[in-house]
Amino acid sequence: MTLPRLDEEPAGVEAWEESPDSLNCLMIQAARGHRTLMAGLLAELDLYPGQERTLTLLWEYGPQPQNVLARLIGIDMSTMTKTLQRLERSGFVSRAPSPANRRVSIVSSTPKGDALRPEVERVLAEVHRRMTGGLSPEQAGELTLLLKVVRNNLCGEEACDTSPCLPGDTMC
Repeated sequence: MTLPRLDEEPAGVEAWEESPDSLNCLMIQAARGHRTLMAGLLAELDLYPGQERTLTLLWEYGPQPQNVLARLIGIDMSTMTKTLQRLERSGFVSRAPSPANRRVSIVSSTPKGDALRPEVERVLAEVHRRMTGGLSPEQAGELTLLLKVVRNNLCGEEACDTSPCLPGDTMC
């Protein structure tokens, strides 16, 4: 069987045109808008998206092993390493060998990192405000429930990150 090339229309099949208001397009646009907004607001704090989750864990639970942070956030160790390198270069976290096992790095928020807490909380509140603008509290609650159903429909345990939201994450 010969498959049609992607740049050719298959014989007897009409081109599918997706409406900009289809559920698929709306989900893509909403996710993109959320990421763009979050990235822009975090950039004002010299943070990249995702780094606020690491800092939030450190603020809530104190110093943590690097591998524990990666597991709690739901990212692999290489991504966690890159995240921590950036945060360390900016002076927001420090890493030191564990006294119990020198192969394990313990990550701590620095005073400079701690000073970001109110600003990160402000960013999360602003993103939440913009996401739910024009919705009543009941509608926002219903949207949350519906998005959980969609997430569960799309995400098997290994398909995508369904790790719990972190303490202090006002968007959860």
